[in-house]
Amino acid sequence: MGVVRWTGRETKALRLAHRMTVRGFAARIGVSDRMVSKWEQRGPGIIPRQGTQSALDTLLSVAGTEIQERFATLITEQAASGEDPRTETLLAADVRQHQRHPVDGKLMVLVEEGIYLSGPDNEAQWIPAFWIDVFPTTNADYARYVQDAGAAPPRHWGGGNRCPDSVRDHPVVWVTWHEAAAYAAWAGKSLPTSRQWEKAARGPRGNPYPWGDAATAAKCNVRESGIGRTTA
Repeated sequence: MGVVRWTGRETKALRLAHRMTVRGFAARIGVSDRMVSKWEQRGPGIIPRQGTQSALDTLLSVAGTEIQERFATLITEQAASGEDPRTETLLAADVRQHQRHPVDGKLMVLVEEGIYLSGPDNEAQWIPAFWIDVFPTTNADYARYVQDAGAAPPRHWGGGNRCPDSVRDHPVVWVTWHEAAAYAAWAGKSLPTSRQWEKAARGPRGNPYPWGDAATAAKCNVRESGIGRTTA
């Protein structure tokens, strides 16, 4: 794992992940304890010098898995709790966080760059910023694509090019990966990668599920829910 750019925020998280004092951490990377305190006070508003950036890179890369996981958790929790002034700025200027796509009209959200916990072993990974749709593609969305591009309709529409009114606001189903990719290309987008999907789905705290750590049929539409059909 790695950090693209160290600021006082990431530096403090690394010190806390190592469970070191300010003085001990400063000695480890070859700076004064006053300098470390200055970084931590100014947070994301200060960037250490290039030589120190390299020292921080090394300290993180040689750290054990437990320390790296603590570091990733601290970074994501700080962002989620609003301790990072950059998060507050984005919330105040919501237009930077959301946009309506000019082709399919879907609302999109910006997922900022950063570290996230990946896979069953919660491996810390860095991912660049990306945009992703807030809501699933509905039958009504897909119908515009079918009409405009002359694509084949999904089979649950009953053989016609017009989707049934009863499912217009439901997520489109019976679409292959290639058909979904073609829709995304028509809209001027691309399907999210597995890493992007996991980052977006697990949220800023890296939970196994968007709502927390435990699976529950009450919060999603799965076989155990007993619904038996798509819902809006």
